[in-house]
Amino acid sequence: MIIGVPKEIKNLENRVAMTPAGVEALVGRGHTVLVEENAGIGSGLDNKRYIDAGARMVNAVEAWGAQMVIKVKEPVPAEYQYLRNDLLLFTYLHLAAERRLTEALLAAGTTAIAYETVQTDNGQLPLLTPMSEVAGRMATQVGAHYLERHQGGRGMLLGGVPGVSPATVVVLGGGVVGTNAAKIAMGMGARVIIMDLSHSRLQYLDDVFQGRMTTMSSNEANIRTYLKEADLLIGAVLIPGAKAPNLVTRDMLAFMKDGAVIVDVAVDQGGCVETIKATTHANPTYVVDGVVHYGVANMPGAVPHTSTFALVNQTVPYALKLAEHGFAALSQDHVLARGLNCHQGKLTYDGVGKAFGMEVTPLAEVLL
Repeated sequence: MIIGVPKEIKNLENRVAMTPAGVEALVGRGHTVLVEENAGIGSGLDNKRYIDAGARMVNAVEAWGAQMVIKVKEPVPAEYQYLRNDLLLFTYLHLAAERRLTEALLAAGTTAIAYETVQTDNGQLPLLTPMSEVAGRMATQVGAHYLERHQGGRGMLLGGVPGVSPATVVVLGGGVVGTNAAKIAMGMGARVIIMDLSHSRLQYLDDVFQGRMTTMSSNEANIRTYLKEADLLIGAVLIPGAKAPNLVTRDMLAFMKDGAVIVDVAVDQGGCVETIKATTHANPTYVVDGVVHYGVANMPGAVPHTSTFALVNQTVPYALKLAEHGFAALSQDHVLARGLNCHQGKLTYDGVGKAFGMEVTPLAEVLL
């Protein structure tokens, strides 16, 4: 198969979808890999390393002209021109927050497999997990930065100092993002409250962290109560492939302190805070009702070296299956099949259909 790796063009997105080691694995199986020139520069990977691994360096048109295109982020409008009905696209999509992209993929007839909806039988998301780990850890670092007074925050040090109370960090969601955010916040000395719907998950977190954080059931009453105490609120809610629910509404901001900070990691799925909107690394924050909002939708792009290697470690085994068998790989691997969002003009993922009121074709029917 001919596989294309375009350069990411989303604002300040420096990750790349394939490392030289990944290229070597694909080329070693007899496949051709076309990497757009300088695609890896932002991650510290120069063209020579790709050439040495067996890739051909090409321009954007040639990379997108491959049978399968592997990316990091969803196509942006400037890339819609490359979508076509014989293209297999393997990338993060987050379609439940991107109606325009959903319609473009369907109109083009592109077969689109989303990293974030590849799901194991026990509910794990192997291709989302590495970026969730990065984003969760970054959320606390970012929040600590914007709590500084000259950044618009309350002027608090997350961990405090002897004789002065630390900041209070409230984390909505106890999954991979929330757990990693809480871990870093505790490591920095903050007081941490984490909320989740699952009692068994709260039991697990209480056990693993030996009671060093407060675990609370996620409901409206508890959210309202702890918003009053939050210096930093981290949104870490995930419903795989679907739009995130608004757990913090506009009226709830009135409970928060002036200069408090919200970092909503769920923004790429619409956000769990009603007032959040997608921002960029170039212009990451804005203020609503005295509360600083951080809504960068590609947070891991700020640490591309770490993020690229963490992501490609997980995607390469699936990329090899797709390269070997094409669309038929989905019939052979039901975990990978769950990643299918669009195929030949048909929407195949329930969460996206519910978000936009679109008709969904059952996956089993498409695979037949």
